[in-house]
Amino acid sequence: MDELRRIEINTPTLARVEGEGALELAITGDRIESLRLRIFEPPRYFEKFLEGREYTEVPDITARICGICPVAYQMSAVAALEQIHNVTPSPWVRAMRRVMYCGEWLQSHALHIHLLALPDFLGFGDALTMGKAHPEVLGRGLKLQSLGNELIRLLGGRSVHPVGVRVGGFHGAPDAATAAAIADNLETALDDATELVNWIATIEVPDVTKDVVTVSLRCPDEYPMTGERIIASDGLDISVDEFEQHFREEHIPHSTALHAYYHDRSYLVGPLARLNLNLDRLSPRSRELLDHTGIPFPSHNMYHSMLARALEIHVALEEAVRLLREYEPPDRSWTAHEPCAGTGYGATEAPRGLLWHRYETGSDGLVRKATIVPPTSQNQARIEEDIAGTLVALGLDLPAEQLRFEAERVIRNYDPCISCATHFLRLDLNRQ
Repeated sequence: MDELRRIEINTPTLARVEGEGALELAITGDRIESLRLRIFEPPRYFEKFLEGREYTEVPDITARICGICPVAYQMSAVAALEQIHNVTPSPWVRAMRRVMYCGEWLQSHALHIHLLALPDFLGFGDALTMGKAHPEVLGRGLKLQSLGNELIRLLGGRSVHPVGVRVGGFHGAPDAATAAAIADNLETALDDATELVNWIATIEVPDVTKDVVTVSLRCPDEYPMTGERIIASDGLDISVDEFEQHFREEHIPHSTALHAYYHDRSYLVGPLARLNLNLDRLSPRSRELLDHTGIPFPSHNMYHSMLARALEIHVALEEAVRLLREYEPPDRSWTAHEPCAGTGYGATEAPRGLLWHRYETGSDGLVRKATIVPPTSQNQARIEEDIAGTLVALGLDLPAEQLRFEAERVIRNYDPCISCATHFLRLDLNRQ
């Protein structure tokens, strides 16, 4: 008789990011009978919170959605609201928004690589234990992460839930001396980023490839952080406002988090998708660094996401230095406008992938409806399929603890904005 094993992996409530989740896995012999990544934290209703609020409040409210990537939520929101109000941000505003986004990529990618991902591949149970054996590694990661926070604070007033962003631009502008000093610090960190990329490329990762559709923004002449076009590896090329014609969200009984689908199939967003689709948008220096690793891209191995994050740290540092070296305080840090009715769409590339917003406002400036599609919900179906494919490839006859570890590693590799991104604490195993 085939052996039936049900493995339930639970996460704690108090973890890196608020939320709760569990993985339920049922195996019969050499087959996976069912696999469910359950997200059962209570819905937060941010979209409903926004209804009836002044559109000017939206950037500060959406910044509270995620403590790790508040800039992404602000930037997607202001892009949509500026479309409604016919606001064209000045070149200074566009440049500084990109600088602020560089800060978010820096702090988020550095945190994920050094505190969450590396312990999985270096054989440590947590980052603190790893730090005792490799203090220089953890120190480098914390240095990069702090530089990202410094960049966010430069324009946002503070690094957590920043308040400097407004529709039309920023509430204020830093002085030239402060911007120049931060540029100096960032430039010295480029060597750290180069070493990080080269070192991560040497770390052995499972050779598990997947045939998956990848999706990201696309820009005419730069690596995408903000943008007006969405592309996919199967040839899709649409404007941001066409998103709902090709992508849909639906409720899944085992999760309070929505699952998103592209033409009724799962898809991938995030650093690996961005890099695969935008190799030709890398600067010569970043492209040379990637080529030097000897790992061919585009890559269909999800475990190369860590290398993609490391390269994007280099991209963010290089880009922020370039923009801050050209910095001059503006006469005015925002574009004036009047409230009006309309519908607007905005999308940016959060550290974890494409983040899409849609808003409807009235002539009184109040929000009538808000729709927010975060990257974690877009990756949710892909994560479940990736766990299944990885476990089958590695062997379902592995010991229960090994199955649990491999499933956890897959989940953490996506860096989802739920507590599943941290280490799980309990494994329940029933055999019959």
